[in-house]
Amino acid sequence: MASRAGEWAERTGERGSDRRRDILDGLAEIINEIAGVPVEEVRMGARFAEDLDIDSLSMVEVVVAAEERFDLRIPDEDVMDVRTVREAVDYIANSASTRPI
Repeated sequence: MASRAGEWAERTGERGSDRRRDILDGLAEIINEIAGVPVEEVRMGARFAEDLDIDSLSMVEVVVAAEERFDLRIPDEDVMDVRTVREAVDYIANSASTRPI
């Protein structure tokens, strides 16, 4: 079994902090539960609509679940700017109100 760092590098193509790994893992679980996308397919470069086949209704559910899981509020206008998993991870990581994961 690969280490978390090895899995992170494989899914992202980069080294990352534990916090960013935890955010990616959390988003992957949410996307899996809502849209049925296998966790290992939720990669940093994946586009929600084009690569993960997440439609607008499912995206609303993903956002609501992410807000609950990461204890933050994502304004609608910000949601429209988030098109990739990387952008979502960056947004959550940079949110001042994010609680420890």
